[in-house]
Amino acid sequence: MHIGFLFNHHGGHQVAHALPVALELQRQDRHARVSILVSEGSESEVRRITAAQAPAGAPPDIVRLRPPSPLARAANRFSGRAIPADIVSVLHRNLDRFRELDALVVPEKTSLLLKSLFGLKSLRLVHTRHGAGDRAIGFDKASAKFDLVLLSGEKIRDRLAQAELLNDDGHAIVGYPKFDLPPRPTGPRLFPKQRPTIVYNPHPSPALSSWYRMGPQILDWFAASDRYNLIFAPHVMLFAKRVTASLSPFALGWNYGPRPDHYAHDHLLIDTGSPASLDMTYTDAADIYLGDASSQVYEFIRRPRPCIFLNPRRIAWQGNPDFAHWRAGTVVETIDELAAALADPPRLPGPMRQRQEDMFRYSFDLQDRPSAARAAEAILAYMGGG
Repeated sequence: MHIGFLFNHHGGHQVAHALPVALELQRQDRHARVSILVSEGSESEVRRITAAQAPAGAPPDIVRLRPPSPLARAANRFSGRAIPADIVSVLHRNLDRFRELDALVVPEKTSLLLKSLFGLKSLRLVHTRHGAGDRAIGFDKASAKFDLVLLSGEKIRDRLAQAELLNDDGHAIVGYPKFDLPPRPTGPRLFPKQRPTIVYNPHPSPALSSWYRMGPQILDWFAASDRYNLIFAPHVMLFAKRVTASLSPFALGWNYGPRPDHYAHDHLLIDTGSPASLDMTYTDAADIYLGDASSQVYEFIRRPRPCIFLNPRRIAWQGNPDFAHWRAGTVVETIDELAAALADPPRLPGPMRQRQEDMFRYSFDLQDRPSAARAAEAILAYMGGG
């Protein structure tokens, strides 16, 4: 049995959601051949995690995929990286490798093209998903096209079931493999002075992100204040593309990142894509979460703390399951409202703490057995090997 794990993206933010499963599968079944297939954008994060987590004496098979064609690269650059022609080209140029597999495990949905466009009908596709957020795109029709879907908890199962996207014999609740990774070794203090620390974590979607309408103002506000330390750690794809498109609803965003020299203050830390922005270093370090649509808020409330959500578009969010995470804190629409919310360091009242704990348990089914082990067992059982 040959099982592949594919990481084919411009960034490494999806790696931790599936790579621990690959390493655990290799531990559990030495008769299964596990190949980790990587493209340029994900390779460094795959190798970083693998170096620390791979089974002793049994290094995993990491295969560097053939890169996209020059034409696909040009199309990607010409569109400001809005058109993922390079990602699709990688799939096409490595079909021979995918044909060798019995199953392919992926954290994204573009790989469905292997069946729908490239004709690999017999290849079984396993979806680990990435994150446990509430955005509508996580529950679109593509979610039902995988042979097996691994779910973090009851919330994801219930929403897929309500949308009639859940196959009875093609899903398993396994927890959250990213939580199995140990924390990074403690480094130097993030800030020289002890202040309440806020992590600002805007999403890249121009239809949902606070960055495009108020992000620079937020950085300016914190730069002018000495009350808080601020970690600006957006989704790693926010500035990876010059143009970002949202399809539902349609919106375009032109991505101009902050100039670090413009915010050269000892109480501001700007990180737009280092490993620390991927492995929960900042969500663990912060006292307060500031964000919009990112699923990272659910990783943050693993340890309940105050949250503030930014709604510059004045979305009618109450009762909308796509914004259920906003129930975990205070929602503000303007810089003035944000300033008022931060006039004093926010506290977490008992009822809100209980709400966050309930939301976390509903999103993540964590047990004594590691999530990656449960995911590996689910894959082997589905493939007939467990």
